[in-house]
Amino acid sequence: MDLLYETLFNGLAIGSVLVLAALGLAVVFGLMGVINMAHGELMMIGAYTTYVVQNIFKASLPEGLFPIYILVSIPIAFLVSGLAGLLLEKTVIRRLYGRPLETLLATWGVSLILQQFVRSVSGAFAIGLVLAVVLGLVLPRLTPRAWWQQRWTPILAVGNWIVSGLVGIAMAAVLGQQRALDEPWFSARNLDVTAPTWLRGSIDLGAVNMPTARLFIIALTIVSLVAVTWFLQKSVWGIRIRSVTQNRPMSDCLGIPTEKVDALTFLVGSGLAGVAGVAVTLLGSVGPNLGGNYIVDCFMVVVLGGVGKLMGTVVAALGIGVLSYLIGSGSLLLLWPAMPSGLNELITFFATTSMAKVLVFAIIVVFLQFRPAGIFPPKGRLVEA
Repeated sequence: MDLLYETLFNGLAIGSVLVLAALGLAVVFGLMGVINMAHGELMMIGAYTTYVVQNIFKASLPEGLFPIYILVSIPIAFLVSGLAGLLLEKTVIRRLYGRPLETLLATWGVSLILQQFVRSVSGAFAIGLVLAVVLGLVLPRLTPRAWWQQRWTPILAVGNWIVSGLVGIAMAAVLGQQRALDEPWFSARNLDVTAPTWLRGSIDLGAVNMPTARLFIIALTIVSLVAVTWFLQKSVWGIRIRSVTQNRPMSDCLGIPTEKVDALTFLVGSGLAGVAGVAVTLLGSVGPNLGGNYIVDCFMVVVLGGVGKLMGTVVAALGIGVLSYLIGSGSLLLLWPAMPSGLNELITFFATTSMAKVLVFAIIVVFLQFRPAGIFPPKGRLVEA
């Protein structure tokens, strides 16, 4: 019985990581229909934000404050990843709504750019890039509105970004002459995030050992779920998001600012990816390829649970987590010693982490053949859309 409890806890912990990783994608893909292949890289940004906050606490703040850095990292990672997602929506996604294949290819390209960005970015380059983006977004607001209502407006828009880019390049070139600003921030190697002391221990409940870090991730997942559910169900903007999801033309006719709703939805979904990045730092090192380890799992969770259904995302993620651990750790063989020989050989063959994932994905594919809309299929106008 103790083995069963330990197996369920470990599966729940793995499922909680999947819930947290897929929650932002459930908002973006489920509510907006945008296939964002850069979602994993937004998680990566949240993880690197945690690493930077940790270093700031180590270098600049009293040692007694270090244990709370992980709590400070959560809102900062949400904000940084959310702003990165908002920038992605305003510059790329907004022009590709209703074109899923183009969205997939564009965001896949963005994911490759972000991976290379963290490998080679320096302080000078980052400052120049931020300056160029800020100028590109602010300059149109500082010029007469009439200029942007002429036939030559597209040329003006292109010129605005060219000028902003040149200013950013010039700033990066000037700052790059200083050695401290010309060195890469992170490089291609993996970086370790040190967990605070209160997350390094474990709690024994009977014969079940529960690491504190995994309990923290489960608690963070529950808090995030409650916050997202409240936001979508009770807040004014959450109601607007659901309205636009159900019927965009009617929402537009009723005066709901659909473009602002799209931007806010993407910001929230991207911010949740950043929170997931904070949780992932407690499980291993941080590297440029971190996001690629989760993106396929996230999409599988969202599709299996039912597009646009947060409850489906939770059920699918926890189910995949428990099943993956049961098979991958060999616990199923111990829990069911009288297993038929043929099934025993099959489970033994897949009793590794990577092979267990293959078997679980195969089971999901078979399940979707009989229930293609997922565990909780969408209903009403959302289906017609």
